[in-house]
Amino acid sequence: MQASYEFLSQHIGDTAQLAERLASLFIPGTVIALDGELGAGKTAFSQAVARAIGVTEVVNSPTFTIIKEYEGERFPFYHMDVYRLSQDEADELGLDDYFYGEGITLVEWASLIEDLLPPDHLAIEIGHTGEEGRRFALQPKGEVYEAWCRELKENGYLL
Repeated sequence: MQASYEFLSQHIGDTAQLAERLASLFIPGTVIALDGELGAGKTAFSQAVARAIGVTEVVNSPTFTIIKEYEGERFPFYHMDVYRLSQDEADELGLDDYFYGEGITLVEWASLIEDLLPPDHLAIEIGHTGEEGRRFALQPKGEVYEAWCRELKENGYLL
């Protein structure tokens, strides 16, 4: 069984700090699988990730467009929201081009297409711990993501 890690955020600034710390480790082909109930902060976290990799455009939820592409200073950023897709519809989108490309892919509602995600990715579940507080449960899938989480834990950023 893979280890899991936790980050507690008291406000949006903490969330941005987590995004920055993770982004400092990103490599081409990074896939972040994001889940959490409505209003948990998936899009806010996605926006923080985009800023951390140098995206200067406004990043908003791709709920109706499904995939939005942005150019960052370090990497392209592919922001997906698969909430309204069936597994079959998602399978037809050619997601592998994003997952195995040179960019950073962040998928909101990723558990809905779990079978289509690459075996190696970082799963993050966001939950409420109060009005502004959030709990980020990080589940690394694969050696690279496990090494990132271990490093962040050793440096005191994750529990």
